[in-house]
Amino acid sequence: MNKEMTTALTTIGIAQLLKVPLNKQANGTWNWRSVFESGNMPSSHSAGVTALATYIGLKKGFKTVDFALAAVFGMIVMYDAQGIRRQAGELTIKVNHLDEEVDKLAGHESHSAHEEEDRKLKEMLGHQPQEVLGGAILGAFTGAISYFLNEK
Repeated sequence: MNKEMTTALTTIGIAQLLKVPLNKQANGTWNWRSVFESGNMPSSHSAGVTALATYIGLKKGFKTVDFALAAVFGMIVMYDAQGIRRQAGELTIKVNHLDEEVDKLAGHESHSAHEEEDRKLKEMLGHQPQEVLGGAILGAFTGAISYFLNEK
């Protein structure tokens, strides 16, 4: 595997691992499942594509077509992460709430917690803008570190 891909994938892993202590700080509980979930701080999508673009820019130059492709691809991914995917998550919250309201109207007040969790759609799909920015900052940092470590 080439250094660019290794840098991007390692950065994605770092971003996912960082979600555990950041979630602990925000919510007061350790949630190790967040390593395998989408959403929250930092955006691993943003971190990975920014690390890739940073590494390519430093290695081949910021005026090359390689960097341009990585940067444009990265911008599309980050837009999708905080725009379209976030909107889908917000819509899912409304669908889950609507489902609860329909159950109440139908007279189905009590559900076991397990059944309720199985019925609900996943609500955290995308990112807030600050989560995307956090991922981009992490990616720029790890991309630069990886480049300078590999150039020695």
